Amino acid sequence: MPYVQVRGMKLYYEDHGRGQPLLLIAGALGTGQSDFGPQLEAVPGEGFRVIAPDPRGYGKSRPPDREFSLDFYEQDAQDCAALMDAIGCTSYTVGGWSDGAIIGLLLTLNRPQQVAKLVIWGGNAYLTAEDIEAYEKTRFLSSWSPRMVEAFRSIYGDELQDLWARWCDAMQVLYQAGGEVCRQRLHLIRCPTLILQGGKDPLVPNFHADVLHQSIAGSRLHIFPNGKHNIHQTYAQEFNRMVVEFLQA
Repeated sequence: MPYVQVRGMKLYYEDHGRGQPLLLIAGALGTGQSDFGPQLEAVPGEGFRVIAPDPRGYGKSRPPDREFSLDFYEQDAQDCAALMDAIGCTSYTVGGWSDGAIIGLLLTLNRPQQVAKLVIWGGNAYLTAEDIEAYEKTRFLSSWSPRMVEAFRSIYGDELQDLWARWCDAMQVLYQAGGEVCRQRLHLIRCPTLILQGGKDPLVPNFHADVLHQSIAGSRLHIFPNGKHNIHQTYAQEFNRMVVEFLQA
């Protein structure tokens, strides 16, 4: 799979299929392949070109080492925009999970002429004390499932604990700065938007999906009642069907 030079670095990305471009943006510490395996396998067969980068400092987009400045979400959104410009995509759909949902919202706000549709799940536009409490419960790898630790260690090795702790620290700093990411600008999003949410998501409570739905005019919201944070993996077939139908409508 290819690399592209953007904004002073080499960004790795998965690129599968042909047709209408769909940019999938990974969550915290995630990569295109590790986060979106079921989508990379199935969605290109429906007539889409699926592009899924490893964000700056994650996966194969290293070096540089990952940094978590106060505006790191905005930096990632700019990287994604530069990637799509570099590979010649002038109009595309954005799909984002978790941190990727935040980045997708920012990208849509920054590039309203390019983003034709938006799909987000497990994401939030601001931080609350409840969010910080949930994140802190995951700070140490001993709280993770062995399967998850193994998956991320295969990417980051012994750097994993420090990388995740620094992400948790970044959330603390962002919360102390007011917790605002893009909630105050959500009303500016005009493209068709699909919001998906796990009803039992332990990291992103349902009120975040409600705020997104209420703030983005004409958006659609669907709850997976028993879903947790990774609904696109646990309910891959149903999730993929819903997304493809939304994109084809």
